[in-house]
Amino acid sequence: MYKKKIYKTWFLVPALFIYCVFFILPVVVGIGYSFTNWNSMSSEIKFVGLRNYIEIFNPKNSYLLAIKNTFVFTVFATTGKIVIGLALALFFNRPFKTQQILRGIYFMPFAISSLIIGIVFTSILAPDGVLNTILGGMGLEALARGWLTNKHTALGSVIAVEIWKSIGLNMVIFLAGLQMIDKDYYEAAELDGAGKIALFRYITLPFLLPSITINLILNTIHGLKVFDIVMSLTNGGPGNSTQVINTFVFKTYGMGAYGLSNALSTFIFIVTTLIALATLKIIAPKEA
Repeated sequence: MYKKKIYKTWFLVPALFIYCVFFILPVVVGIGYSFTNWNSMSSEIKFVGLRNYIEIFNPKNSYLLAIKNTFVFTVFATTGKIVIGLALALFFNRPFKTQQILRGIYFMPFAISSLIIGIVFTSILAPDGVLNTILGGMGLEALARGWLTNKHTALGSVIAVEIWKSIGLNMVIFLAGLQMIDKDYYEAAELDGAGKIALFRYITLPFLLPSITINLILNTIHGLKVFDIVMSLTNGGPGNSTQVINTFVFKTYGMGAYGLSNALSTFIFIVTTLIALATLKIIAPKEA
């Protein structure tokens, strides 16, 4: 029996090796380089302590704006995806003729490349795009603008596109949770005179806590790591109004400031890990 367990353990070695080489090692090396002045201008690498991290929080730089935009994006995109995803899941949890087709339609955007979505919505949200044409046809010309070129609406537009793209995944996770709830609970509560709101509050919501936790963690991590949808829609502009941490990492690395870009990457890695652990700590006991 002991030999059989050892034999099974060996099957984990290839996966563990790949994980260490392609995840653990780059993270450790990146954290190490974040404490250096490594750049493309010099082959000499010196230890500079926390200087790169202090530079991130220097008010004279735009890094604080990128951090702020990242958190604004994460909070609003996560909230929108969870709320709309839950509403869609509740709607599609009831049987009707086109249920399966509509589920597929709502999930489809999640499977499409962010680059393609960026190209499509850049056209839709342009000053002479489809959205402004529709607004003009409704007599709402005053609302028409360059949604991605106006610094007051650019970030909100990117968030809206991200919500549209990802609500399908949230919907599917919530649907899986809803279909695991025993119908007997609802029938017993209805016999006791419980209304729709009471059923949702005391039965649906508590049983959906695992699904809420999954969606919350996935959306938060994705929001803090957002890059592709921002780059494809605005490239961080206009100005720095949609600049997020990962677009700054990309541009900082492109300018040869490797130590600083690693510090930015390490910062977002630590924040993402702490938020994920905090979410599990807060919600997991309630699930039990």
